[in-house]
Amino acid sequence: MVSIGIDIGSTSSKTAVLDEDRHIITRSVIPTGWSSTDTAALIKSQLEKLGHAPGENPVVATGYGRVAVPYADKTVTEISCHAAGASYLFNYPKMTVIDIGGQDTKIINIEDGILADFAMNDKCSAGTGRFLEVMANTLGLSPNELCTLAAEGGGTSISSMCTVFAESEVISLIGKGENKENIAFAVVDSIVRKVCTQARRLIGSGKLCLTGGLCEVPTILAALSRELKKEVESCPDARYAGAIGAALAAAKLR
Repeated sequence: MVSIGIDIGSTSSKTAVLDEDRHIITRSVIPTGWSSTDTAALIKSQLEKLGHAPGENPVVATGYGRVAVPYADKTVTEISCHAAGASYLFNYPKMTVIDIGGQDTKIINIEDGILADFAMNDKCSAGTGRFLEVMANTLGLSPNELCTLAAEGGGTSISSMCTVFAESEVISLIGKGENKENIAFAVVDSIVRKVCTQARRLIGSGKLCLTGGLCEVPTILAALSRELKKEVESCPDARYAGAIGAALAAAKLR
């Protein structure tokens, strides 16, 4: 029997499957699309093809659309799942986790492997993946292309923390003939400043770790480390932290 964790996020949905020894045997990510229910149905079909049918194996759902997973045996809050998943991946007794999601940013403090405190920005898309996506579209780039280009720029800033006004600033910079590299730098800098302002209250003496869809973007990691004056580390599976945490919760249902 395996344990299945499903994290239905606002922009992407992650699935993690653990074996009886709690080792990751498969993980996947797909766009959430407009319907979390349809996404959940697609994930179920994929799991069945892999021989991990829900109903025969415990399933825990988390994330923005967790209530849209009718075959889940239990739903768990995303903060708890991200904390558990990050502890599993990084195995530091004391750390602060920065999770940059599609619609929100979570800062999670973990002590002795247990959730100690958290802060969450869910009222504004500034400092989130959605902000990056909007700005990348304005520049005619993908989010990854924007981040890569940002490493070559500098000397430009975006003052507004509001996505709508920030987009207007970007359009204005384009109109003035500013280099794309410098505008890309300003976008990344804006995201990082917003995230770091939110994170500083919870940062202690422990390690700093980044989870979420931007976990493998060197420009983001470097900018966060520079702004916080402390190394921020990550790993390839960090984008699945929520799903892994949900799978760990499912393991307790066996």
